[in-house]
Amino acid sequence: MRRASVLFAFIMAVIAAAAQRLVADAPAEVAVGEQFRLTYTVNTQNVNGFRVGTIPAELEVLMGPSTSSQSSFQMVNGHTSSSSSITYTYIICANKAGTYSIPAAHISVGGKTIASNQLRIKVSGASRQGAQGQQGQGEGGLRPAGSRISGSDLFIKVSANKRRVHEQEPILLTYKVYTLVDLTSLKGNMPDLKGFHTQEVQLPQQKSYKIETVNGRPYRTVTWSQYVMFPQITGKLEIPSITFDGIVIQQNRDVDPFEAFFNGGSGYVEVKKKIKAPGLTIQVDPLPVRPAGFSGGVGSFTISAQLNKTDIKANNPVTLRVIVSGRGNLKLIKKPEVKFPKDFDTYDAKVTDKTKLTSNGVEGNMVYDFLAVPRNQGKYEIPPIEFVYYDTEANAYKNVKTQAFTLNVAKGSGSASVSDYTGDAADDQLNKDIRGIKAGDADVHDIGDFFFGSTAYWVAMCVLAAIFVSLFVVFRHRAIANANIDRMRGKKANKVATKRLKKANRLMLDGKASLFYDEVLRALWGYVGDKLSIPVEKLSRENISQRLAERSVGDETIALFIGALDECEFERYAPGDVKGNMSKTFEAAMTAIMRIEETMKKRKKSAAATATVLLLALMAWLPSDAGAITKANADSAYARQQYQQAIKDYEELLHDGVSAELYYNLGNAYYRTDNITRAVLNYERALLLSPGDGDIRFNLQMARSKTIDKITPESEMFFVTWYHALVNIMSVDGWARTALVSFALAIVLALAYLFSARIWVRKVGFFGGLAFIAVFILANLFAYQQRQELVNRTGAIIISSAVPVKSTPSKSGTDLFILHEGTKVEITDGTMRGWKEIRVADGKEGWIETSKIEII
Repeated sequence: MRRASVLFAFIMAVIAAAAQRLVADAPAEVAVGEQFRLTYTVNTQNVNGFRVGTIPAELEVLMGPSTSSQSSFQMVNGHTSSSSSITYTYIICANKAGTYSIPAAHISVGGKTIASNQLRIKVSGASRQGAQGQQGQGEGGLRPAGSRISGSDLFIKVSANKRRVHEQEPILLTYKVYTLVDLTSLKGNMPDLKGFHTQEVQLPQQKSYKIETVNGRPYRTVTWSQYVMFPQITGKLEIPSITFDGIVIQQNRDVDPFEAFFNGGSGYVEVKKKIKAPGLTIQVDPLPVRPAGFSGGVGSFTISAQLNKTDIKANNPVTLRVIVSGRGNLKLIKKPEVKFPKDFDTYDAKVTDKTKLTSNGVEGNMVYDFLAVPRNQGKYEIPPIEFVYYDTEANAYKNVKTQAFTLNVAKGSGSASVSDYTGDAADDQLNKDIRGIKAGDADVHDIGDFFFGSTAYWVAMCVLAAIFVSLFVVFRHRAIANANIDRMRGKKANKVATKRLKKANRLMLDGKASLFYDEVLRALWGYVGDKLSIPVEKLSRENISQRLAERSVGDETIALFIGALDECEFERYAPGDVKGNMSKTFEAAMTAIMRIEETMKKRKKSAAATATVLLLALMAWLPSDAGAITKANADSAYARQQYQQAIKDYEELLHDGVSAELYYNLGNAYYRTDNITRAVLNYERALLLSPGDGDIRFNLQMARSKTIDKITPESEMFFVTWYHALVNIMSVDGWARTALVSFALAIVLALAYLFSARIWVRKVGFFGGLAFIAVFILANLFAYQQRQELVNRTGAIIISSAVPVKSTPSKSGTDLFILHEGTKVEITDGTMRGWKEIRVADGKEGWIETSKIEII
């Protein structure tokens, strides 16, 4: 029997294996551009090694193979049967008309390889279903899985701002993406370009798309990458094509929900797409015959120089700072040549790069500090420093130069070593770090919103004056009285009763019964009289019960107190155990008073708790600013060294008003990003609001030390310097508060002078009052001056890399001198449209374009 069963199972397995089939299915005819499904189904799940036949290149595989499985179970007359299958699906796009054969696919079932049927597909030249090829695709929307991504759906344009340039002339190369599909990532690296010095422009990591219509279709566009290139050789230079690897998201509408839940499937698929960016050809012309002294600079430049001293002693160092400013190949120019007198010892120049790469090319300043030491006394001339460059706008060489310098060298003593001139001390100063940000809340207010001169300020003044008059009247009539004696007695009732009960306890210990009971009765009647604000002679058991009940004292506690009174009077005359009776009476009195006191306190706490609940409910009802940017968020970003995010948050907070703390922290964030100009500007704004803050002054000095222009301020009389320093000790409102405090102290001292009987107190009151009146007047004067500086702000910061200061408010005016970014100036005339007359701290004056400065 067993052998028959085994034989039957073997025969059924052979029959089942012979019944397995791999079936291929696809449309017999499709149109060019139409997408269709190619499926292979095998009626078992015990398979492996699926291999599809070679699909013709004209039939583009867009997606696949995707695998899905199906199973079913049946029970008939007690017999169970099951079936299962696996389907492999491809999405194909017909790109070219013709008739194509797809050979058989193969798969292994139970160790045996089976083959599918072959397919023959005809591709016609016209679509059979019109717009079916689009399969419901909406431009810019999420397309179905397997949708074809054509070259018109996703492409990259390459552009150069110039196709014909001179050698060393910068070119801006831009790669711009145009897409109608959901592009999620794109990767492509610029190859090494022969003949170019290339730098990539830093663009935001978060791409922001814009809509641009091309051939009537609305594309989402974004500038993906930009490069600034400086051609180093002449001729036709090729920028090769680049193949980018992109990933496009498509919607998978046929996803099996069970597979999605158990196997991590999703309703979206990622499709890889290669996008080829075309190449460009750039014609690079040679520069004309180069003149002597050519710096290699190509672009638009200016040159300026500063001598840190004009009068020195022999053997002492002098520094000549030369600044080349402009736009072009600044990093590739030669160092300017300075011709010092023959008996000067010279050293290698210190080069400071203050340039930045923008879409316009390399802009900024190259700073060269030349150190020299005159060995002999005399009067020396340092000739102008020349700079020869090729101007791309004028297509000609230009020779710009600085002014000449005269150096007066007096007789020196001894000699100095080279280490004394290397600037180590100055470097140590520059290497010091700025002080940290200010944590905690910030006082944000409008620029013209001051406590000084406000309604609150004058109200405070009037209140102080009214207080002085009131106290004068009160002291004059000597009529000081406590306006609420009963309330004070009520507050002290428990304390007085406790004191009496302690005395009663001592009498009890001494065995003085009569005195003990008298003291306990005084404690009870005195306590309830003071607590209920009723004279003792008007107290009765009835009104005590009534008043205590009105104050929410329970009936049990009231009965206990009345019982304590009765027990005290009864025990006073009761025979028996004297000590036992006194102890019992004492405990009854103590318990009654304690319960009344606890009830009174609970009533007060209940009222306070009710008020607290109401307050919390009100706070919960008020709108919350939980989602708003806070100073704590900005401070946290700064602490995590996310300085750009901190800058964004601080500037957002400053939209609500001004704050010394926020400007200071913003200056720190800019300093950390090496944006010294914006750091100086924000430190200056913080200093205007809080001139006495030492941290602001220190960090401002640190930032100024990193600017290019070294301005030596004009000398002024010492008392003027002292006066300005005194005014800047405090802010506007700081002086206003000082004025109010001085006025209040003057009032107190005046009262002491008027009503004190002691001579020394009257003297202190008189002279002290006069002193504080003087402080009051000066504080108001200083507050007024500080307020005028804030309201009528004349300070400004140069925000362009280099600005020529003109003799007249016109571009054709004579260049007087050049100022560089980060330098502070004072505006002396702002009436001319587009121009400001400015004055530098060293006394120089001239006109400058308004767009080149920013008001502090």
